[in-house]
Amino acid sequence: MVLRARPSDSALSAHDRLYRVLRSRVMHGELPPGQALTLRGLAQEFGMSVTPVREALQRLVAEGALTLSSSGRVSTPELTNERIEELAAIRAMLEPELAARALPRAHFALIDRLSAINDLIAQAVLMKDPIAYIRANLEFHRTLYLRAQAPAMLAMTETVWLQLGPTMSALYGRVRRNEPPQHHRTILAALRAGDEPGLRLAVRTDVTQGLRHLAT
Repeated sequence: MVLRARPSDSALSAHDRLYRVLRSRVMHGELPPGQALTLRGLAQEFGMSVTPVREALQRLVAEGALTLSSSGRVSTPELTNERIEELAAIRAMLEPELAARALPRAHFALIDRLSAINDLIAQAVLMKDPIAYIRANLEFHRTLYLRAQAPAMLAMTETVWLQLGPTMSALYGRVRRNEPPQHHRTILAALRAGDEPGLRLAVRTDVTQGLRHLAT
């Protein structure tokens, strides 16, 4: 049995730092679909050796945030219509369940926080800033789902968000929003009313409706 040497603390720190930065870029649509990422390019950009870069990329490939071709090329995902529909179906299963589990802990302070995030989404729409829009939109959902106290389910949901991230900017440009997602208001109303069936329906509609535009 061959044991791999453990990376030094400094290398591990560099790997974690780069992993978090790249993960955020992918999830929030800062990188377009099919964007190639190279070891040397990232090492130069972040001022580190190729070893932590390689480990960060391997971790992101394992999560589905990046793809690895047979030639060794690492890039952001380019999703087929079938893949988009599959990921939408996964969101439709996971996210209503997370919202329903969060409902008993949806106190007024949480609802006020979600309303404030929705205001940030409105600002991003006015500024025509797709990255800020995607970031705030995911923060809206994550803030609610954290109350579900279901970390494994949330981790699976974030993996789906990662795979969709590069494609979401294309959706933003296609839909040309003039206001925040209308279903967010329905989600907030269902939370205030303690309406679990209404909340499930609002979340399911919200997370799938936009993705249909990508598959058409």
